[in-house]
Amino acid sequence: PVFCSRVAVVTSLSGAVIDDVKRTLRRRNPLVELVCVGAKVQGEGAPAELIEGLRRAASITPAPDCILLVRGGGSFEDLMTFNDEELARAVAACPVPVVTGIGHEPDTSICDMVSDRRASTPTAAAESVAPAMTELADVLEARHQRLGAAMASMIGSNQVDLEMLDQRGRRAWDTYAARLGDALDAAARRPCLNDPTFMVERRESELALTADRLSGAIARSVGTFRSNFERLPERLIASTSGLDGKRHALTLASSRLEHQGRTMLSKPASDLGRAAASLDALSPLKVLARGYSIAYSEDGVATSAKTFKPGDAIRVRMADGNVAATVNAVE
Repeated sequence: PVFCSRVAVVTSLSGAVIDDVKRTLRRRNPLVELVCVGAKVQGEGAPAELIEGLRRAASITPAPDCILLVRGGGSFEDLMTFNDEELARAVAACPVPVVTGIGHEPDTSICDMVSDRRASTPTAAAESVAPAMTELADVLEARHQRLGAAMASMIGSNQVDLEMLDQRGRRAWDTYAARLGDALDAAARRPCLNDPTFMVERRESELALTADRLSGAIARSVGTFRSNFERLPERLIASTSGLDGKRHALTLASSRLEHQGRTMLSKPASDLGRAAASLDALSPLKVLARGYSIAYSEDGVATSAKTFKPGDAIRVRMADGNVAATVNAVE
């Protein structure tokens, strides 16, 4: 994080490194809370203690913003602890960002390579996680000035927009008020408002003119209808004068049509009579009327006695109806 408020330090609590870190944090930013976790930084068992220290620092509640893994300067053999593979893996897997400050500027270890940030010395590591108060003050002042300038620019721009809206609103209101004034003046000039009797008088005048026009139209219509009605008898008599000749011609045509019809129908009528007599003579009904009958089997008209056998149903048609029976014997 850019601004760390809680920092854990994993180092030896008996060396001068822890005092340098405390002094640096107190000088640059006394608001940073420091949590110290002691561990051996050299010798046998040092990697295991440093791994345990990292675990304990990461499990602190509330969790620190970062962990400082620091050690003062020394020989190459003294710094071999920080080249341990298991310690390097623990640094890389730590859930909290790890900042290393091991030895001096030319000293580089594997833990420096896998950490989240490498500092040349423990003091530099402490300075990297705790920005100075003066720097914070400068940043706040710069942001204050930028914010003030932005607000001033925004206010100026909004003020210009507000003035433009005010001018547009005034012009719109003046235009609307002028239109209302014109409408009121036009309404005030209307005759119905200046003289209330004007409308009544005008309506009376219009009604009188309409009544005169209606009377004249009625009189003209009555005269026209009377003239046409008086001419109707003469036209009727003239139109019926030619009916006598047409009636005589119609009578003659009716006589000729009647004679011609009897002439045309005499031969077909005689032929029809002869055909009806022949058909009546050949009709089966006439035969049945003389006492004969027709026998029906299930297949239709029976023309032979062999068609039936005892027990069969038989239907006999006579002139006045049918008889249903059962065959008892065939002879």
